[in-house]
Amino acid sequence: MKMSNKTYDFLKWIAQILLPAAGTLYFALSKIWGFPYATEVVGTIAAVDTFLGALLGISSSAYNKTLEDQTGGE
Repeated sequence: MKMSNKTYDFLKWIAQILLPAAGTLYFALSKIWGFPYATEVVGTIAAVDTFLGALLGISSSAYNKTLEDQTGGE
């Protein structure tokens, strides 16, 4: 899977910063304000984040392999 550096960096920011922060915020506010479905919402965010992290890991691995192939494994 090929993507531009800008896209990769944006998705990485979403996976490392935005989704964990959103999950934490919803969980905390659900306890304070009684928002519904805290477990379901946070579980969904965690599942999406894990999936995105896996895709980014695959992309990063493929990119690094391409670099190794181009440089002869130096």
